Amino acid sequence: MTSLFALVDCNNFFVSCERVFDPGLEGRPVVVLSNNDGCVIARSNEAKALGLKMGQPAFEVQDLIQRHQVQVFSSNYELYGDMSARVVETLSQFSPNLEVYSIDESFLDLGNLYKTDLQAYAKEIKATVKQWLGMPVAVGVAPTKTLAKIANRLSKKSAKAEGALVLTDKRHIEEALKRTEAGDVWGIGRRYARKLQGFGVHTAWDLRNVSDSFARKHLTVVGLRTVRELRGEPCIDLELMLQVKKNICTSRSFGQAITDLEEVGEALTTHVVRCATKLRKQKSRAGAMTVFCMTSRFAAEGEVYSNCRTVYFDTPTDSEPELIRHALKALREIYRPGFRYRKTGLLLLDLVPASSVQLSILDTVDREKHGRLMETLDNLRERFGHSSVKYAAQGTEERWKLRQESLSPRYTTRLEDLIRAR
Repeated sequence: MTSLFALVDCNNFFVSCERVFDPGLEGRPVVVLSNNDGCVIARSNEAKALGLKMGQPAFEVQDLIQRHQVQVFSSNYELYGDMSARVVETLSQFSPNLEVYSIDESFLDLGNLYKTDLQAYAKEIKATVKQWLGMPVAVGVAPTKTLAKIANRLSKKSAKAEGALVLTDKRHIEEALKRTEAGDVWGIGRRYARKLQGFGVHTAWDLRNVSDSFARKHLTVVGLRTVRELRGEPCIDLELMLQVKKNICTSRSFGQAITDLEEVGEALTTHVVRCATKLRKQKSRAGAMTVFCMTSRFAAEGEVYSNCRTVYFDTPTDSEPELIRHALKALREIYRPGFRYRKTGLLLLDLVPASSVQLSILDTVDREKHGRLMETLDNLRERFGHSSVKYAAQGTEERWKLRQESLSPRYTTRLEDLIRAR
């Protein structure tokens, strides 16, 4: 079977998610801010045209935002995650073999469609996602994943392509590579790009034509794989299986400084629940856990403090009550009164498959009972949202929560946020 890949990339994804539910934002400059409304992490094309940069602190561009009436949103990860899942579900209609590369990008295996009108098929993918979800996407099709990345990138810049570009003809591939800078090739980046410029390698076409020995020496084996992909040799397969993480971390900066142990504990408990949910989702259990808390690194001298404590379990676990108990005990050991804490979190370590846990004869936890409880909680959260069931230790006021002054509704995951037709 001949290899053929499609890369589908959502355009300005976070901004597009906001526009799906508020069409009045179309044509207006829009930005989405990072945690605690700190920096710009997504921009509409109109916002880019105003000169707003990725990663730019929000306070630095307040004048520009007000002068041009830029619409500002806090990060709504619950909405973005759900919309991403819906895009993936839609794309699965076009290929049973699909790799979710990131929250806004997916690779599709189209290897059995070479006799199909690929340009029409790519446009059908684009039109279907737009019709079903209101989400604008770009589609790049090529014989390798690296070339598909280039096709996708060029599809956004070419008025003729209209967001869907197929690169299978050798002449078209050569032209595309000559129009692409080496630093814009997937996996190369700025550091390697500067190094390559010293050898006269400026474009993707130049990179494609270096020798294998040159690529191996200056770009390592990974770079050699990229060079071969540019030549049309598939070297990077689809990752169809969910990659099992070797450790799982959850932490967030507080919206405001916290001094009270109980409030820091509420935040930590919420992070434990998130971490444990991720742990069960990949069917793993944790053999150890590190809990940490810290003040701002930029606090005045004498007001900076950070500490951590690692706990080892007799039996690897995914039980939230058990993890919460150990986490809060560790927090009490490292907490020091009088400091203004800005962050807490935990790291789950020594992960093992849930199917191969070595039980301890001294274990006092009813594993079967805890397993049934976790299954019930997961089902409730899946159906009604992650905040539908909470532990008392998570508190109710949540003064520690992220600062999200411009948060849009969670239109697709919360009943109270459903759009009402009038």
